[in-house]
Amino acid sequence: MAGVCAALALAAGAVVLAAMLWRRRAVAAGGAGRVCVAVLGDLGRSPRMQYHALSLARHGRDVALLGYLRDRPHGDVLRSGRIRLVPVSDLQGLRVGPKLFQYVLKVIVQAIQLLYTMLKIEQPSYILLQNPPGLPGIAVAWAACLFWRSKLIIDWHNYGFTIMSLTHGRNHPLVRMAKWYEKLCGRLSDHNLCVTNAMKEDLWLNCNIRAVTLYDKPAAYFKETPLELQHPLFLKLAKDHEPFRPRTESVSWSAQSSAFTEVDEKNGEVIKPRGRPALLISSTSWTEDEDFSVLLKALEGYEHSISEGAKLPSLVCVITGKGPLKDYYNGLINQLHFKHIQICTPWLEAEDYPLLLGSADLGVCLHKSSSGLDLPMKVVDMFGCCLPVCAIHFECLHELVKHEENGLIFKDSDELAEQLKMLFSGFPSLEGKLHSFRKNLRASKQPRWDESWDQTVLPLLGHTE
Repeated sequence: MAGVCAALALAAGAVVLAAMLWRRRAVAAGGAGRVCVAVLGDLGRSPRMQYHALSLARHGRDVALLGYLRDRPHGDVLRSGRIRLVPVSDLQGLRVGPKLFQYVLKVIVQAIQLLYTMLKIEQPSYILLQNPPGLPGIAVAWAACLFWRSKLIIDWHNYGFTIMSLTHGRNHPLVRMAKWYEKLCGRLSDHNLCVTNAMKEDLWLNCNIRAVTLYDKPAAYFKETPLELQHPLFLKLAKDHEPFRPRTESVSWSAQSSAFTEVDEKNGEVIKPRGRPALLISSTSWTEDEDFSVLLKALEGYEHSISEGAKLPSLVCVITGKGPLKDYYNGLINQLHFKHIQICTPWLEAEDYPLLLGSADLGVCLHKSSSGLDLPMKVVDMFGCCLPVCAIHFECLHELVKHEENGLIFKDSDELAEQLKMLFSGFPSLEGKLHSFRKNLRASKQPRWDESWDQTVLPLLGHTE
Protein backbone atom coordinates (compact mmCIF):
# COMPACT_ATOMS: atom_id res chain seq x y z
CA MET A 1 0.00 0.00 0.00
CA ALA A 2 2.70 2.47 1.01
CA GLY A 3 4.76 1.58 -2.05
CA VAL A 4 1.82 2.14 -4.38
CA CYS A 5 0.96 5.48 -2.77
CA ALA A 6 4.59 6.58 -2.96
CA ALA A 7 4.79 5.65 -6.63
CA LEU A 8 1.57 7.51 -7.42
CA ALA A 9 2.63 10.53 -5.37
CA LEU A 10 5.91 10.60 -7.27
CA ALA A 11 4.07 10.31 -10.56
CA ALA A 12 1.64 13.08 -9.57
CA GLY A 13 4.55 15.31 -8.60
CA ALA A 14 6.24 14.68 -11.92
CA VAL A 15 3.03 15.51 -13.76
CA VAL A 16 2.58 18.79 -11.91
CA LEU A 17 6.23 19.72 -12.47
CA ALA A 18 5.89 18.95 -16.17
CA ALA A 19 2.82 21.19 -16.31
CA MET A 20 4.70 24.07 -14.79
CA LEU A 21 7.78 23.71 -16.99
CA TRP A 22 6.11 22.84 -20.29
CA ARG A 23 6.31 25.81 -22.67
CA ARG A 24 7.26 28.25 -19.92
CA ARG A 25 5.44 31.42 -20.77
CA ALA A 26 3.13 33.90 -19.09
CA VAL A 27 -0.50 32.91 -19.32
CA ALA A 28 -3.13 35.51 -18.59
CA ALA A 29 -6.16 34.52 -16.54
CA GLY A 30 -9.37 34.24 -18.49
CA GLY A 31 -9.89 31.97 -21.44
CA ALA A 32 -12.29 34.14 -23.45
CA GLY A 33 -15.33 32.15 -22.32
CA ARG A 34 -13.96 28.79 -23.45
CA VAL A 35 -14.68 25.66 -21.42
CA CYS A 36 -13.05 22.25 -21.49
CA VAL A 37 -15.56 19.49 -20.67
CA ALA A 38 -13.54 16.37 -19.89
CA VAL A 39 -14.20 12.73 -19.11
CA LEU A 40 -11.62 9.96 -19.01
CA GLY A 41 -14.14 7.66 -20.69
CA ASP A 42 -16.22 7.20 -23.82
CA LEU A 43 -17.90 10.46 -24.85
CA GLY A 44 -20.65 8.60 -26.70
CA ARG A 45 -21.68 6.91 -23.45
CA SER A 46 -21.39 10.03 -21.28
CA PRO A 47 -24.75 11.74 -21.88
CA ARG A 48 -24.55 14.12 -18.92
CA MET A 49 -21.23 15.54 -20.13
CA GLN A 50 -22.65 15.90 -23.64
CA TYR A 51 -25.56 17.81 -22.11
CA HIS A 52 -23.11 20.10 -20.29
CA ALA A 53 -21.35 20.81 -23.59
CA LEU A 54 -24.63 21.58 -25.38
CA SER A 55 -25.80 23.89 -22.58
CA LEU A 56 -22.50 25.77 -22.61
CA ALA A 57 -22.68 26.12 -26.40
CA ARG A 58 -26.24 27.36 -26.13
CA HIS A 59 -24.96 30.21 -23.92
CA GLY A 60 -22.25 31.22 -26.36
CA ARG A 61 -19.32 29.30 -24.91
CA ASP A 62 -16.81 27.51 -27.11
CA VAL A 63 -16.39 23.98 -25.79
CA ALA A 64 -13.56 21.49 -26.09
CA LEU A 65 -15.26 18.13 -25.37
CA LEU A 66 -12.44 15.83 -24.36
CA GLY A 67 -12.54 12.04 -23.98
CA TYR A 68 -12.42 8.68 -25.75
CA LEU A 69 -14.14 8.47 -29.14
CA ARG A 70 -15.53 4.93 -29.23
CA ASP A 71 -19.29 5.34 -29.75
CA ARG A 72 -20.70 8.24 -31.73
CA PRO A 73 -21.91 11.19 -29.61
CA HIS A 74 -25.41 12.52 -30.15
CA GLY A 75 -26.06 14.30 -33.42
CA ASP A 76 -26.75 17.60 -31.65
CA VAL A 77 -23.18 17.54 -30.33
CA LEU A 78 -21.72 16.71 -33.74
CA ARG A 79 -23.74 19.45 -35.44
CA SER A 80 -22.89 22.20 -32.96
CA GLY A 81 -20.53 24.79 -34.36
CA ARG A 82 -19.27 25.65 -30.87
CA ILE A 83 -18.33 22.14 -29.72
CA ARG A 84 -15.00 20.64 -30.80
CA LEU A 85 -14.30 16.99 -30.04
CA VAL A 86 -10.83 16.44 -28.59
CA PRO A 87 -9.94 12.74 -28.69
CA VAL A 88 -7.87 11.03 -26.01
CA SER A 89 -6.18 7.80 -27.06
CA ASP A 90 -7.66 4.73 -25.39
CA LEU A 91 -4.73 2.91 -23.79
CA GLN A 92 -4.34 -0.72 -24.80
CA GLY A 93 -1.64 -3.33 -24.37
CA LEU A 94 -0.16 -2.20 -21.02
CA ARG A 95 -0.06 -5.78 -19.75
CA VAL A 96 3.46 -6.07 -18.44
CA GLY A 97 4.25 -7.54 -15.02
CA PRO A 98 1.86 -8.05 -12.06
CA LYS A 99 -1.65 -6.53 -12.18
CA LEU A 100 -0.79 -3.93 -9.52
CA PHE A 101 2.19 -2.78 -11.57
CA GLN A 102 0.01 -2.68 -14.71
CA TYR A 103 -2.50 -0.43 -12.95
CA VAL A 104 0.14 1.98 -11.65
CA LEU A 105 1.77 2.11 -15.08
CA LYS A 106 -1.58 2.80 -16.75
CA VAL A 107 -2.33 5.65 -14.32
CA ILE A 108 1.06 7.27 -14.97
CA VAL A 109 0.75 6.99 -18.76
CA GLN A 110 -2.85 8.28 -18.64
CA ALA A 111 -1.75 11.25 -16.52
CA ILE A 112 0.96 12.26 -18.99
CA GLN A 113 -1.30 11.70 -21.98
CA LEU A 114 -4.24 13.63 -20.46
CA LEU A 115 -2.06 16.55 -19.37
CA TYR A 116 -0.48 16.78 -22.82
CA THR A 117 -3.96 16.85 -24.41
CA MET A 118 -5.30 19.47 -21.99
CA LEU A 119 -2.33 21.76 -22.61
CA LYS A 120 -2.72 21.55 -26.39
CA ILE A 121 -6.23 23.00 -26.45
CA GLU A 122 -6.93 26.73 -26.45
CA GLN A 123 -6.82 28.25 -22.99
CA PRO A 124 -10.14 27.60 -21.19
CA SER A 125 -11.63 29.69 -18.44
CA TYR A 126 -13.01 26.52 -16.82
CA ILE A 127 -12.30 22.81 -16.90
CA LEU A 128 -15.43 20.79 -16.11
CA LEU A 129 -14.39 17.24 -15.21
CA GLN A 130 -16.52 14.15 -14.68
CA ASN A 131 -15.79 11.99 -11.65
CA PRO A 132 -15.52 9.00 -11.76
CA PRO A 133 -13.13 8.19 -13.19
CA GLY A 134 -11.08 10.67 -11.17
CA LEU A 135 -7.77 8.86 -11.06
CA PRO A 136 -5.65 10.48 -12.45
CA GLY A 137 -8.10 13.00 -13.96
CA ILE A 138 -8.62 15.27 -10.94
CA ALA A 139 -4.91 15.84 -10.28
CA VAL A 140 -4.19 16.35 -13.98
CA ALA A 141 -7.08 18.78 -14.47
CA TRP A 142 -5.93 20.73 -11.40
CA ALA A 143 -2.39 20.92 -12.84
CA ALA A 144 -3.78 22.11 -16.18
CA CYS A 145 -5.84 24.76 -14.36
CA LEU A 146 -2.70 25.97 -12.59
CA PHE A 147 -0.97 26.31 -15.93
CA TRP A 148 -3.91 28.02 -17.65
CA ARG A 149 -4.96 30.01 -14.56
CA SER A 150 -8.41 28.51 -15.04
CA LYS A 151 -11.01 27.23 -12.58
CA LEU A 152 -11.77 23.56 -11.96
CA ILE A 153 -15.33 22.25 -11.64
CA ILE A 154 -15.85 18.60 -10.69
CA ASP A 155 -19.15 16.92 -11.54
CA TRP A 156 -19.51 14.07 -9.02
CA HIS A 157 -21.56 11.25 -10.58
CA ASN A 158 -20.44 8.70 -7.96
CA TYR A 159 -17.26 7.70 -6.14
CA GLY A 160 -14.62 5.86 -8.12
CA PHE A 161 -13.40 3.90 -5.11
CA THR A 162 -16.85 2.39 -4.47
CA ILE A 163 -17.04 1.21 -8.08
CA MET A 164 -13.59 -0.37 -7.73
CA SER A 165 -14.72 -2.09 -4.54
CA LEU A 166 -17.33 -4.08 -6.49
CA THR A 167 -14.45 -6.01 -8.07
CA HIS A 168 -11.72 -5.86 -5.44
CA GLY A 169 -13.52 -5.41 -2.10
CA ARG A 170 -13.43 -2.33 0.13
CA ASN A 171 -10.20 -3.30 1.93
CA HIS A 172 -8.08 -3.85 -1.18
CA PRO A 173 -4.98 -1.59 -1.26
CA LEU A 174 -6.03 -0.07 -4.60
CA VAL A 175 -9.49 0.76 -3.28
CA ARG A 176 -8.09 2.35 -0.10
CA MET A 177 -5.58 4.34 -2.15
CA ALA A 178 -8.33 5.49 -4.56
CA LYS A 179 -10.50 6.61 -1.63
CA TRP A 180 -7.63 8.62 -0.14
CA TYR A 181 -6.83 10.19 -3.50
CA GLU A 182 -10.46 11.07 -4.29
CA LYS A 183 -11.06 12.79 -0.95
CA LEU A 184 -7.76 14.68 -1.04
CA CYS A 185 -7.74 15.80 -4.65
CA GLY A 186 -11.47 16.52 -4.69
CA ARG A 187 -10.77 19.51 -2.42
CA LEU A 188 -8.62 21.11 -5.14
CA SER A 189 -11.68 22.14 -7.15
CA ASP A 190 -13.18 25.63 -7.27
CA HIS A 191 -16.77 24.40 -7.68
CA ASN A 192 -18.49 21.04 -7.34
CA LEU A 193 -21.67 19.58 -8.79
CA CYS A 194 -23.29 16.31 -7.73
CA VAL A 195 -26.28 14.21 -8.75
CA THR A 196 -28.24 13.81 -5.48
CA ASN A 197 -28.79 15.58 -2.19
CA ALA A 198 -27.51 12.44 -0.45
CA MET A 199 -24.19 12.79 -2.27
CA LYS A 200 -24.08 16.52 -1.50
CA GLU A 201 -24.39 15.74 2.21
CA ASP A 202 -21.82 12.94 2.05
CA LEU A 203 -19.29 15.12 0.22
CA TRP A 204 -19.55 17.72 2.96
CA LEU A 205 -19.55 15.39 5.96
CA ASN A 206 -16.85 12.96 4.80
CA CYS A 207 -14.74 14.99 2.36
CA ASN A 208 -15.26 18.61 3.49
CA ILE A 209 -16.34 19.45 -0.08
CA ARG A 210 -19.22 21.83 -0.76
CA ALA A 211 -21.29 20.85 -3.79
CA VAL A 212 -24.44 21.97 -5.58
CA THR A 213 -26.99 19.32 -6.54
CA LEU A 214 -27.72 19.19 -10.27
CA TYR A 215 -30.17 16.36 -10.77
CA ASP A 216 -30.02 14.48 -14.03
CA LYS A 217 -32.91 15.65 -16.18
CA PRO A 218 -34.02 14.36 -19.57
CA ALA A 219 -33.10 16.25 -22.72
CA ALA A 220 -35.96 17.63 -24.80
CA TYR A 221 -35.84 14.70 -27.25
CA PHE A 222 -36.86 12.22 -24.53
CA LYS A 223 -40.64 12.22 -24.95
CA GLU A 224 -43.48 9.93 -25.94
CA THR A 225 -43.06 8.69 -29.51
CA PRO A 226 -46.09 9.09 -31.81
CA LEU A 227 -47.27 6.02 -33.71
CA GLU A 228 -46.16 7.39 -37.07
CA LEU A 229 -42.56 7.44 -35.76
CA GLN A 230 -42.84 4.16 -33.86
CA HIS A 231 -43.67 2.22 -37.03
CA PRO A 232 -40.51 3.01 -39.06
CA LEU A 233 -38.39 2.48 -35.92
CA PHE A 234 -39.86 -0.98 -35.34
CA LEU A 235 -39.46 -1.89 -39.01
CA LYS A 236 -35.83 -0.79 -38.87
CA LEU A 237 -35.14 -2.87 -35.76
CA ALA A 238 -37.04 -5.85 -37.21
CA LYS A 239 -34.46 -6.17 -40.00
CA ASP A 240 -31.87 -7.37 -37.49
CA HIS A 241 -33.93 -8.49 -34.49
CA GLU A 242 -36.67 -11.09 -34.88
CA PRO A 243 -38.64 -10.13 -31.71
CA PHE A 244 -39.75 -6.96 -33.51
CA ARG A 245 -41.37 -8.98 -36.29
CA PRO A 246 -44.98 -10.26 -36.11
CA ARG A 247 -44.97 -13.85 -34.88
CA THR A 248 -47.44 -14.86 -37.59
CA GLU A 249 -44.94 -13.72 -40.23
CA SER A 250 -41.72 -14.82 -38.56
CA VAL A 251 -40.81 -17.11 -41.48
CA SER A 252 -41.71 -14.90 -44.44
CA TRP A 253 -41.68 -11.38 -43.02
CA SER A 254 -43.19 -8.81 -45.41
CA ALA A 255 -41.36 -5.81 -43.91
CA GLN A 256 -44.67 -3.92 -43.89
CA SER A 257 -45.73 -4.61 -40.31
CA SER A 258 -44.02 -5.09 -36.96
CA ALA A 259 -44.88 -6.93 -33.77
CA PHE A 260 -46.22 -3.66 -32.35
CA THR A 261 -47.53 -1.65 -35.31
CA GLU A 262 -49.17 -2.05 -38.70
CA VAL A 263 -50.74 0.15 -41.35
CA ASP A 264 -54.55 0.20 -41.54
CA GLU A 265 -55.46 -0.83 -45.10
CA LYS A 266 -58.61 1.32 -45.05
CA ASN A 267 -57.14 4.73 -44.20
CA GLY A 268 -53.37 4.21 -44.29
CA GLU A 269 -52.93 5.16 -40.63
CA VAL A 270 -50.53 3.39 -38.27
CA ILE A 271 -52.32 1.34 -35.62
CA LYS A 272 -51.42 -1.13 -32.90
CA PRO A 273 -52.57 -4.66 -33.82
CA ARG A 274 -54.79 -6.72 -31.56
CA GLY A 275 -52.99 -9.24 -29.43
CA ARG A 276 -49.69 -7.40 -29.67
CA PRO A 277 -47.01 -8.24 -27.09
CA ALA A 278 -46.07 -5.79 -24.36
CA LEU A 279 -42.73 -4.03 -24.86
CA LEU A 280 -40.46 -4.12 -21.81
CA ILE A 281 -37.19 -2.19 -21.99
CA SER A 282 -34.10 -1.92 -19.85
CA SER A 283 -30.72 -0.32 -20.55
CA THR A 284 -27.39 -1.13 -18.99
CA SER A 285 -23.63 -0.79 -19.15
CA TRP A 286 -23.38 -4.52 -18.37
CA THR A 287 -21.26 -4.00 -15.25
CA GLU A 288 -21.15 -5.48 -11.74
CA ASP A 289 -23.55 -2.91 -10.28
CA GLU A 290 -26.47 -4.37 -12.29
CA ASP A 291 -27.48 -8.00 -11.68
CA PHE A 292 -29.56 -8.98 -14.69
CA SER A 293 -30.17 -12.45 -13.30
CA VAL A 294 -32.84 -10.71 -11.19
CA LEU A 295 -34.78 -9.77 -14.35
CA LEU A 296 -34.24 -13.17 -15.97
CA LYS A 297 -35.59 -14.98 -12.90
CA ALA A 298 -38.59 -12.62 -12.80
CA LEU A 299 -39.30 -13.39 -16.45
CA GLU A 300 -39.20 -17.11 -15.62
CA GLY A 301 -41.90 -16.50 -13.01
CA TYR A 302 -43.96 -14.51 -15.53
CA GLU A 303 -43.66 -17.30 -18.11
CA HIS A 304 -44.69 -19.90 -15.53
CA SER A 305 -47.84 -17.92 -14.68
CA ILE A 306 -48.88 -17.83 -18.35
CA SER A 307 -48.27 -21.57 -18.64
CA GLU A 308 -50.61 -22.10 -15.68
CA GLY A 309 -53.38 -20.15 -17.43
CA ALA A 310 -52.89 -16.54 -16.32
CA LYS A 311 -54.29 -14.08 -18.88
CA LEU A 312 -51.16 -12.05 -19.53
CA PRO A 313 -49.70 -10.70 -22.77
CA SER A 314 -46.59 -12.07 -24.42
CA LEU A 315 -43.50 -9.96 -23.73
CA VAL A 316 -40.71 -8.61 -25.87
CA CYS A 317 -37.87 -7.67 -23.51
CA VAL A 318 -35.26 -5.34 -25.01
CA ILE A 319 -32.02 -4.77 -23.08
CA THR A 320 -29.84 -2.10 -24.68
CA GLY A 321 -26.23 -1.17 -24.04
CA LYS A 322 -22.62 -2.33 -24.22
CA GLY A 323 -20.30 -3.52 -21.51
CA PRO A 324 -17.95 -6.20 -20.18
CA LEU A 325 -20.63 -8.61 -18.89
CA LYS A 326 -22.84 -8.59 -22.00
CA ASP A 327 -21.47 -11.89 -23.36
CA TYR A 328 -21.94 -13.52 -19.95
CA TYR A 329 -25.60 -12.55 -19.74
CA ASN A 330 -26.24 -13.36 -23.39
CA GLY A 331 -25.03 -16.86 -22.52
CA LEU A 332 -27.63 -17.07 -19.74
CA ILE A 333 -30.35 -15.73 -22.05
CA ASN A 334 -29.55 -18.33 -24.69
CA GLN A 335 -30.15 -21.07 -22.11
CA LEU A 336 -33.73 -19.90 -21.54
CA HIS A 337 -36.53 -21.51 -23.51
CA PHE A 338 -39.56 -19.25 -23.30
CA LYS A 339 -42.73 -19.66 -25.36
CA HIS A 340 -44.28 -16.31 -24.48
CA ILE A 341 -41.21 -14.08 -23.93
CA GLN A 342 -38.60 -12.95 -26.44
CA ILE A 343 -35.39 -11.20 -25.36
CA CYS A 344 -32.94 -9.23 -27.50
CA THR A 345 -29.90 -7.11 -26.60
CA PRO A 346 -29.34 -4.57 -29.39
CA TRP A 347 -27.00 -1.59 -29.43
CA LEU A 348 -29.04 1.44 -30.51
CA GLU A 349 -27.95 4.56 -32.31
CA ALA A 350 -28.08 7.67 -30.12
CA GLU A 351 -31.12 9.06 -31.98
CA ASP A 352 -33.05 5.76 -31.85
CA TYR A 353 -32.74 5.18 -28.10
CA PRO A 354 -35.19 7.93 -27.01
CA LEU A 355 -37.62 6.86 -29.75
CA LEU A 356 -37.65 3.30 -28.39
CA LEU A 357 -38.10 4.48 -24.79
CA GLY A 358 -41.01 6.62 -25.94
CA SER A 359 -42.58 3.57 -27.62
CA ALA A 360 -42.27 1.09 -24.73
CA ASP A 361 -44.89 -0.01 -22.22
CA LEU A 362 -42.70 -0.44 -19.14
CA GLY A 363 -39.10 0.20 -18.12
CA VAL A 364 -37.04 -1.91 -15.72
CA CYS A 365 -33.96 -0.62 -13.89
CA LEU A 366 -31.51 -2.94 -12.12
CA HIS A 367 -28.91 -0.29 -11.25
CA LYS A 368 -27.73 -0.59 -7.64
CA SER A 369 -25.52 2.33 -6.76
CA SER A 370 -22.06 1.25 -5.58
CA SER A 371 -22.09 4.16 -3.11
CA GLY A 372 -25.84 4.36 -2.54
CA LEU A 373 -25.55 8.04 -3.46
CA ASP A 374 -26.17 8.31 -7.23
CA LEU A 375 -29.30 7.84 -9.31
CA PRO A 376 -29.74 5.92 -12.58
CA MET A 377 -29.90 8.30 -15.53
CA LYS A 378 -31.75 5.64 -17.51
CA VAL A 379 -34.77 6.12 -15.23
CA VAL A 380 -34.57 9.89 -15.74
CA ASP A 381 -34.74 9.32 -19.51
CA MET A 382 -37.62 6.86 -19.12
CA PHE A 383 -39.57 9.37 -17.06
CA GLY A 384 -38.91 12.00 -19.72
CA CYS A 385 -40.71 9.64 -22.12
CA CYS A 386 -43.56 9.20 -19.58
CA LEU A 387 -42.55 5.55 -19.28
CA PRO A 388 -43.42 3.92 -15.92
CA VAL A 389 -40.56 2.08 -14.24
CA CYS A 390 -39.93 -0.86 -11.95
CA ALA A 391 -36.60 -0.18 -10.20
CA ILE A 392 -34.56 -2.23 -7.75
CA HIS A 393 -34.23 -0.67 -4.29
CA PHE A 394 -31.20 1.17 -2.94
CA GLU A 395 -30.71 3.93 -0.40
CA CYS A 396 -31.46 7.22 -2.17
CA LEU A 397 -33.70 5.91 -4.98
CA HIS A 398 -36.65 7.69 -3.38
CA GLU A 399 -35.22 11.00 -4.64
CA LEU A 400 -36.28 9.85 -8.13
CA VAL A 401 -38.75 6.94 -8.08
CA LYS A 402 -41.91 7.51 -6.05
CA HIS A 403 -43.33 4.08 -5.20
CA GLU A 404 -46.95 3.66 -6.35
CA GLU A 405 -46.84 7.12 -8.01
CA ASN A 406 -44.57 7.00 -11.07
CA GLY A 407 -43.51 3.38 -10.76
CA LEU A 408 -42.71 0.56 -8.39
CA ILE A 409 -39.66 -0.37 -6.31
CA PHE A 410 -38.74 -4.03 -5.81
CA LYS A 411 -36.12 -5.86 -3.75
CA ASP A 412 -35.78 -9.23 -5.51
CA SER A 413 -36.83 -11.26 -8.55
CA ASP A 414 -39.97 -12.66 -6.89
CA GLU A 415 -41.26 -9.18 -6.11
CA LEU A 416 -40.46 -8.00 -9.65
CA ALA A 417 -42.30 -10.99 -11.14
CA GLU A 418 -45.42 -10.13 -9.10
CA GLN A 419 -45.20 -6.49 -10.20
CA LEU A 420 -44.94 -7.47 -13.88
CA LYS A 421 -47.99 -9.74 -13.58
CA MET A 422 -49.99 -7.03 -11.79
CA LEU A 423 -49.05 -4.24 -14.21
CA PHE A 424 -49.72 -6.27 -17.36
CA SER A 425 -52.96 -7.82 -16.16
CA GLY A 426 -55.64 -6.81 -18.67
CA PHE A 427 -53.05 -5.35 -21.10
CA PRO A 428 -53.48 -3.22 -23.21
CA SER A 429 -56.48 -1.83 -21.31
CA LEU A 430 -56.31 1.84 -20.32
CA GLU A 431 -57.26 0.84 -16.80
CA GLY A 432 -55.02 -0.17 -13.93
CA LYS A 433 -51.79 1.06 -12.40
CA LEU A 434 -49.66 1.01 -15.54
CA HIS A 435 -51.91 3.60 -17.16
CA SER A 436 -52.24 5.50 -13.88
CA PHE A 437 -48.45 5.81 -13.55
CA ARG A 438 -48.20 7.12 -17.11
CA LYS A 439 -50.90 9.70 -16.43
CA ASN A 440 -49.01 10.86 -13.32
CA LEU A 441 -45.79 11.23 -15.32
CA ARG A 442 -47.58 13.26 -17.98
CA ALA A 443 -49.05 15.54 -15.32
CA SER A 444 -45.83 16.00 -13.32
CA LYS A 445 -44.17 18.30 -15.89
CA GLN A 446 -40.73 18.05 -14.34
CA PRO A 447 -38.15 20.60 -15.57
CA ARG A 448 -35.95 19.50 -18.46
CA TRP A 449 -32.15 19.60 -18.48
CA ASP A 450 -31.84 23.07 -20.04
CA GLU A 451 -34.04 24.73 -17.43
CA SER A 452 -32.36 22.94 -14.52
CA TRP A 453 -28.86 23.67 -15.87
CA ASP A 454 -29.61 27.37 -16.34
CA GLN A 455 -30.80 27.65 -12.75
CA THR A 456 -27.97 25.66 -11.18
CA VAL A 457 -24.78 25.82 -13.25
CA LEU A 458 -24.97 29.09 -15.13
CA PRO A 459 -24.65 31.23 -11.95
CA LEU A 460 -21.36 29.44 -11.16
CA LEU A 461 -19.85 30.53 -14.48
CA GLY A 462 -20.58 34.23 -14.30
CA HIS A 463 -21.08 36.23 -17.47
CA THR A 464 -19.63 35.23 -20.81
CA GLU A 465 -16.44 37.12 -21.40
